[in-house]
Amino acid sequence: MKFWGSMQGVRSVRRVGAITKVLFKHGFGDVVERLFGGKDGKAKGVKEEELALRSGFPSPRRIRLVLEELGPSFVKLGQLMSTRADLFPPDYIEEFKKLQDSVPPIPFRDVKRVIESEVSRPLDEIFAEFSPDSMAAASVGQVHLAKLFTGERVAVKIIRPGIDKKIREDILLMYYIAEKMEKGFEIGRVIGVTNLVKEFERIIFRELDMLIEAGNIEKFASNFKEVEEIYIPAVYWDYTTKSVLVMEHIDGIKMDQVDAIRAHGIDPKAIALIGLRSFSRQLMEYGFFHADPHPGNTIVMYDGRVSLVDFGITGYLDEELMHQIANLFLGYAEHDYDMVMDALADAGLIDEETMDLKSFRIDLKDASEPFYGRSLQNISVTDVYDQLMHLVLKYRIRLPRNLLLLLKTFIQTEALGKILGSDASILEVTRPYAKALLQRGYDTRSLLKNVGRDARSMAGYLKDMPKFAHDILRQTAKGRQRVELWHGGLEKMGGEFEKGVNRLTIGVIISASILAAALILNSSQKVLEFTIDFLGVQTISLTALLGVLGYIVATILGAWLIISIFRSKRL
Repeated sequence: MKFWGSMQGVRSVRRVGAITKVLFKHGFGDVVERLFGGKDGKAKGVKEEELALRSGFPSPRRIRLVLEELGPSFVKLGQLMSTRADLFPPDYIEEFKKLQDSVPPIPFRDVKRVIESEVSRPLDEIFAEFSPDSMAAASVGQVHLAKLFTGERVAVKIIRPGIDKKIREDILLMYYIAEKMEKGFEIGRVIGVTNLVKEFERIIFRELDMLIEAGNIEKFASNFKEVEEIYIPAVYWDYTTKSVLVMEHIDGIKMDQVDAIRAHGIDPKAIALIGLRSFSRQLMEYGFFHADPHPGNTIVMYDGRVSLVDFGITGYLDEELMHQIANLFLGYAEHDYDMVMDALADAGLIDEETMDLKSFRIDLKDASEPFYGRSLQNISVTDVYDQLMHLVLKYRIRLPRNLLLLLKTFIQTEALGKILGSDASILEVTRPYAKALLQRGYDTRSLLKNVGRDARSMAGYLKDMPKFAHDILRQTAKGRQRVELWHGGLEKMGGEFEKGVNRLTIGVIISASILAAALILNSSQKVLEFTIDFLGVQTISLTALLGVLGYIVATILGAWLIISIFRSKRL
């Protein structure tokens, strides 16, 4: 990317200047020189004395301070980095987790303007009441309480005006920095900084679309409509747009307020079990899970039900990955490490061609065994996670984003269970759901579905095969492709193949001789009859003589063929 040519306008140049100043402030002068330097190796617009600043290997704290000072986009990037324990060491992950959205709320006049512009109606015609003070504010948006004219209390989530434009500009900068980091720093290539920015771009723009979040809520509501212990708030689609989400407000207690839960006669341990069962269902029944179940997003209702809110971050699992995770849980629950290894291999996480599976299995067992048979109060999934990430880094395993989201959700669910004083075992709670999933995979409907899917795939391959063959032949004819055939041991096979062909040829001759002899002897046509005196006078035609000769030849050849087959001992 030609950065200085592609970044247009004074604002972009000023943003680069602001970034370089922040980096210098926190001791990253050498990084600035290598990222923004010109042909002479000096940063554009940077004073000579500033270039004299040098720093050692950056500390996690310094990186966090830089991200916080650069603003909301970079804070969000840092929060994404806090979930990538497969890329960053534990001390960096812990520091990135401290990043918080500390931004002032949007003024009420801006909130009013956004809602009226999106819904195309005056605010006082949409809501009977609307609180001008926000109940929650973050870098992307904020939430207000309101009341509809029909009497329902609602939560109104508004995207900050102009935030999408600012994020787009910052992402362009991130791509430039990422490309420079991968070219100039070995650590940049190892981490894959450009891919990290791509992941951030995809996530942040989904978070900026309230229609996507509203769809997530509706999908959860459909999944849990038969589950009485879980309640999903309703979406009011008449007032929901890309920048405004209006949903049912849930009255209740945040899940970490244990004393308040007890005060309402609700058993915190029972609530913890509801949370664990909900997590198991999301994972192994629906393949669609809430990926941010912290206390503020998990509400205990006064009737004992649990409600999930804020569906901006969700994760998906396809059917194949659901089965692999089920096998993984069952393997751990039953101390079957062969099952665990098979599940990891099926998921494409381990491969005998790129790693020492024997050593990995030993390390995995050493890390896992100490945690067996312990309740939530005596086990920390965070410790298990740290052990797992140690193996991931040691064996350079790159985890897919949804698996990382799942591990993060697992830790948050465990943390809530511990807060509520649960003595349940996550493996024991998830075991029946895992077994049900695996059993469901072998029922008639699933088998037929899989057969149909495979048949469609095969039809697609067959349809594309002539095109692929044509492309290969065309490229070969132009000299762009070369086909090489390698074989081993085919010399012996050639001789054996020749013997087989000879025997087949003789068999065909024998059959033809017998058929020809039979036809000739049964023919009414007589050619060249003559008499011979052999055991009495006989009249014999030439046709009869040829028929008898054919039988004789066929008999001799047949006997020879049978003998040769027996002698070769290959019946």
